[in-house]
Amino acid sequence: MSSEASRENLFADGVAYFVDRKPKAADFMAEVLEGLAKSPKAIPPKFFYDDAGSHLFNAICETPEYYVTRTETSLMATIGPEIAALAGPGRVVVEYGCGSSLKIDILLNLLDKPAEFLGIDISGEHLRQTVIEIARDHPDVRVGGLCADFSGGLDLPTEMGEGRLLAFFPGSTIGNQTPAEAEDFLRDVRATIGDDGEMLIGVDLRKSPDILNPAYNDAAGHTAAFNLNLFHRMVNELGADLDIGSFRHKAFFNEAESRIEMHLESQKAQTILLGDRSFDVADGETIHTENSHKYSIEAFSDLAGRAGFDVRKSWTDKDQLFSIHYLGAK
Repeated sequence: MSSEASRENLFADGVAYFVDRKPKAADFMAEVLEGLAKSPKAIPPKFFYDDAGSHLFNAICETPEYYVTRTETSLMATIGPEIAALAGPGRVVVEYGCGSSLKIDILLNLLDKPAEFLGIDISGEHLRQTVIEIARDHPDVRVGGLCADFSGGLDLPTEMGEGRLLAFFPGSTIGNQTPAEAEDFLRDVRATIGDDGEMLIGVDLRKSPDILNPAYNDAAGHTAAFNLNLFHRMVNELGADLDIGSFRHKAFFNEAESRIEMHLESQKAQTILLGDRSFDVADGETIHTENSHKYSIEAFSDLAGRAGFDVRKSWTDKDQLFSIHYLGAK
C-alpha cells in the first residue's frame, strides 16, 4: 500500500475505513500536457470524474436516450438468483468505478449474506457519499472506500477483511479502454482477486448507430456538459487559459473500430496555454476525450480468456442491447 495514502475516519457514518490515494494535481497536469502534445490530441477520460463530472454522469444515466443503466439494472434484477447461486455466501465485493450506489445496492441485495463491500473511485467526494449510503442501507455489511485511479493496477487496502473476492465492474466502463488496455486491466483484476476470486462485469454490445449516436448526444445536453467539464477542471485546477465556449461536444459511432468516440471540437483557431507550454488548435480540430467500445459476446469472451478468466455465464437483455458476464479465474 502507498505510504502517501491518507485515511479518514467515517465511523460515525457507519463506514469502516476510507483510504485516499487520489491522483495529485501534478499527475493531472502531466497527463494533460502529454495528451495535448500528441497528434491527434487526446486527454484520458478518467479526468471527467470530479464531483461535478460524477453528478453530470448520473444525470446522463437518467436520460431517455441512454439505455445502458436502465437495461443493466433490469437485467441484474432478472438474473439475480443465478448471480447469487454462482457467487455463494459471504462474499467480499470490490466495485471498480463506484460512481453511485444504485447498482451495488442491487447486487448486495441479491447476494447471500455479503460480508464486506469496498468501493473504488477516482472522485473522492462522490465516493464518500456513496459508501455512506451503502453503509446506511446495508448495516450488516462491512463497508470501505478507496479513492484511487485503478486503471494502472492497485493494491487493496490493508484494512480489508478476509474472504473470497467478487470484483464488480458494471456500466460498460470496460469499453472506455482500448481492447489492449481492457485486457491489461482484466489481467490486473485477475491478479488482485486471486485464484479463488471471481468477477461480475457489464459489457455494452455492438448495435445500430441509430441507437448508439443519440445515447451519447442526449437532447438535454448532459453529455455535452460532461465532456466540457474536462476543460472546466483544467481551468479551475491547472490554471489553463482557453476559450471553453468556442469548443463543442462531438460524439459519433466509429464503425471500423466498433466504438463511440467523444471529442471536443474547436470552432476557431486558438492557442491553449497550460503551465509554461502552449498548444495551437486549428479551426475544426478535435481533442479526443473518450472511447466507448462495443463488443460481441464472442469478442469479449476471447478477451477475458486472454486475461486469465473463464466465462462461467453470460446474459443479455431481450433486445440484445447489453450483456453481463460472470467470470472465474482460470
